[in-house]
Amino acid sequence: MPHLTIQYAGPVEAAVDMTAACRELHAAMLSTGLFELGAVRVRALKADHAAIGDLLPQNGFVDLILRIGVGRSADEKKIGGDAIFAAAGAIFAPLLAEPHFALSLEIIEIDPALSWKRNTMHPRLRNAEKDRP
Repeated sequence: MPHLTIQYAGPVEAAVDMTAACRELHAAMLSTGLFELGAVRVRALKADHAAIGDLLPQNGFVDLILRIGVGRSADEKKIGGDAIFAAAGAIFAPLLAEPHFALSLEIIEIDPALSWKRNTMHPRLRNAEKDRP
């Protein structure tokens, strides 16, 4: 953890390169210093079927859901959320300039007793950091 899921619908892909958006949000997450490189995941999932607001075809949304492990203070979570939301605001600025778009972010803490993980990237990336001059 952390995993950031971007759920979106409407004319989002026409306005924003979603691969670039994933990379920019990944960088924003790392810039906070709160998350380890080997744990960060960002994925975008398009909702092929949605009913948005007053059902106008130009309506769209991006809903960011950040799932994180426990252990960060409220201030750290706020710092992380602010950084991610600011980056998202810049990325989706063309859509936010129109009266047909909604952007949201929610942070969800995962109960460690109900979360199972195996990550073979951690040792490789940790060793690479040690070897950097």
